[in-house]
Amino acid sequence: MEPLWLIIAFLFGFIFKQLHLPPLVGFLVAGFVLNFLGVKDSLILEEISNIGILLLLFTIGLKLKIKKLLSPEILATASLNMLLVVSIFGTVIWLLCFFALPLFTNLTFQTSLLIAFALSFSSTVFAVKVLEEKSETSSPIGRISIGILIVQDIIAILFISFSSSKLPSVWAFALLLLLLIPWLIKLKIISELINKIGHGELLILFGILLPISFAFLFEGVGLKADFGALVAGVLISNHPKAEEMSKALLNFKDLFLVGFFLTIGLFGIPTFTTVAIAIFFVLLLPLKSYFFFYMLTKLKLRARTSSIISFSLTNYSEFGLIIGIVGYKAGWISEQWLVVFALALAISFIISAPLNSFSHSIYSKFHNWFQRFESSERLSFEQPIRYGDAKIVILGMGRMGVSVYDELEQKLKGGVVGVEYNEDAIKKHKLFNRNILIGDATDTDFWERACPVNDIETIVLTLPKHSVNVEVLTLLRENNFAGKIIAVGSFDDEIEELKELGANRVFNYFAEAGVGFADHIYEAYDDKIESIK
Repeated sequence: MEPLWLIIAFLFGFIFKQLHLPPLVGFLVAGFVLNFLGVKDSLILEEISNIGILLLLFTIGLKLKIKKLLSPEILATASLNMLLVVSIFGTVIWLLCFFALPLFTNLTFQTSLLIAFALSFSSTVFAVKVLEEKSETSSPIGRISIGILIVQDIIAILFISFSSSKLPSVWAFALLLLLLIPWLIKLKIISELINKIGHGELLILFGILLPISFAFLFEGVGLKADFGALVAGVLISNHPKAEEMSKALLNFKDLFLVGFFLTIGLFGIPTFTTVAIAIFFVLLLPLKSYFFFYMLTKLKLRARTSSIISFSLTNYSEFGLIIGIVGYKAGWISEQWLVVFALALAISFIISAPLNSFSHSIYSKFHNWFQRFESSERLSFEQPIRYGDAKIVILGMGRMGVSVYDELEQKLKGGVVGVEYNEDAIKKHKLFNRNILIGDATDTDFWERACPVNDIETIVLTLPKHSVNVEVLTLLRENNFAGKIIAVGSFDDEIEELKELGANRVFNYFAEAGVGFADHIYEAYDDKIESIK
């Protein structure tokens, strides 16, 4: 790739980042700029783009847990929403064909459904980044959002895989049997190899090599390379290092996807027509968002949970672009439709970014309207929270939270309870007989479900991010919590802010960690002296 291309991509990505918008919107714009400057086709960009797509599908496979995807709030919501969007959007697009509008005149009902199908997906890349920034990836909101996105992605991959007119060879069926052998990962051939790789650059290199190898293998027998990358991820999804590999590949995947977004701009320069059609599709987004919200509330989720999930899915997807490329290469739609998809994607991100940044505030302001849609029944993780006889509540059961909990529990014997939103983490805590409740302390409804909160004498804030601790502290004061609040900060300015917001005591995270480590050293040293005596 020429240095100028990298400079332009960085420049526009940086500009959009400063506007608090996803940098990939800037990469799409950079692609159009490159096209305007005369760059048309690039084999290097195309190869980088292909690798980016393979890594995207591979990381999706790494997170694929079939049992979790089968819950109604995930499977039913994803499939029914897609069915509604394709049906309604497809019908609207087809009806526009009769008005002799540019780009619509030659569309058939089938191609109208294809366009609607491309618009039915929400962005995995965007939603995951939003959830990570708000520390909600492991919460019920994050679990359901990502689950819905994965179901959508699987549907997209199946479509891409079977859209080829080329028949697979007989060996393809042998490869597909890999999906039916979950114990393959337990074989020493693969498991030992991954264990010996370690945690550094070899893990990343293996994470890049594996999906590319499977892509070549699947393509060689007449199956889609993209499907091969997904299968590669699924095969090692149960390995203990799967999550570590996924995190290690995150930045590499995003870097290669830069090439993908740049190549979209090379298909054509935006015109008045393509911009107008893209804006029209963006105006349909609230309908797509409402479908998500309505279905989730009917499936017994609270209005707050449903609204924040629907906000994270209120956008169009990079998979829509991929499906558009499949349709273009098959001759079903013109290349101008790829420009429309790219513009609709970019504009949807521009709208969705602030919507998600202020999602909690939006819900708080309009919660009376949202709650009109709630079901009288609730799922287990949305039930009222009861602390029992506990007098101290620890919000956030990470390393610091666990250390505080274990120390206090030894002295108080039952007077402590922890609150955590990660269901998998809660299961692990239960193995150690820790009293842990599921809940999201940043949830305005959390304190309404906590019965009764003023019986608690002390609340300890050990949440993962300073901004989250600030948000919870603000909510505690708004709910007139009368007990003591003890918090943890990493830097002097954070400590001062927490004190100003009303925390009774604030400890320095790094100083306390050092003191704890010194205590362990002293105990070991003291034991050694005693043994000598």
